[in-house]
Amino acid sequence: MIIFNKLWVLMEKKGLSTYWLRERAGVDSQTIRRLRANMNMETKTLDRLCAALDCKLEDIAEYKKDPS
Repeated sequence: MIIFNKLWVLMEKKGLSTYWLRERAGVDSQTIRRLRANMNMETKTLDRLCAALDCKLEDIAEYKKDPS
């Protein structure tokens, strides 16, 4: 499964809020909720996040083997 814990760590390091993310990356509050729940994301959303945060995909997401 893909988890987005690194996204929240990166945002905290940069002093950014979810409001900033919504405004700068153009994602809505539903997408923020889905990111927090580690739900599926479209690649265009991941692209927007990386562009807004000036980072690589591996800076905001990682693969963890599903325990089930």
